[in-house]
Amino acid sequence: MSESAVDVINPKGKGRVVLLCEHASNRFPETFGDLGLAADDIDSHAAWDPGALALAKRLSQHLDAPLVASTVSRLVYDCNRPPEAASATPAKSELIEVPGNAALTPAEKARRVAEVYDPFCAAVTKVLDARDGGTIVVTVHSFTPVYFGQHRKVELGLLHDSDSRLVDLMLEQRTALPHRVVERNQPYGPDDGVTHSLQKHAVSRGCPNVMLELRNDLLATPENVETIANEILTLLIPAVEKLTNTETPK
Repeated sequence: MSESAVDVINPKGKGRVVLLCEHASNRFPETFGDLGLAADDIDSHAAWDPGALALAKRLSQHLDAPLVASTVSRLVYDCNRPPEAASATPAKSELIEVPGNAALTPAEKARRVAEVYDPFCAAVTKVLDARDGGTIVVTVHSFTPVYFGQHRKVELGLLHDSDSRLVDLMLEQRTALPHRVVERNQPYGPDDGVTHSLQKHAVSRGCPNVMLELRNDLLATPENVETIANEILTLLIPAVEKLTNTETPK
């Protein structure tokens, strides 16, 4: 591809957190085309996580954190899915058909893995390998307020796989945000196959971790993004401090 499939922001950040944003972009590289999608579908949450990159960038600034972000739509390849998963190149996302993914050959899928997923993973590995230890991995996502016609009440989901250390400590701070609906492993969880990045990049290294899921109507303006960033920091910073004080960095 003529443009990089991954962007690394503040790679030498000194904070303890490393941020990932797998669904940062709705860009469809020319080499793959638009997969037969209408313009409205390309702009929709099916193609990316609206507001997630803006939020991740604000958190990167506040935390002096490296940020690794995919620059390719998740409908081309979802970097939060392993190559063997059908959902890595979905033929349908919610109610949206993806014609360009309907009959992918093994060779075509392998090309997407090589050009989108592998560079993203390599960038994450490079950032993590360069650090001295004690790293916390935070992935940043957003979700649609209405899914298959059902309204979602949760506003901030704190997701984890087998390692719940960080989420447990963040939830201890939940009373600091009495106006916000904060829940564990909602609106998705490990059984939905959404914790691949956490498993691959964090659990495998013993790094405490969390997947943030923000309802995307809360990220509609720069002011909204800044408000949510500060609310996340209200939960995250005390949790990181507790981990620092009680655990030997890994």
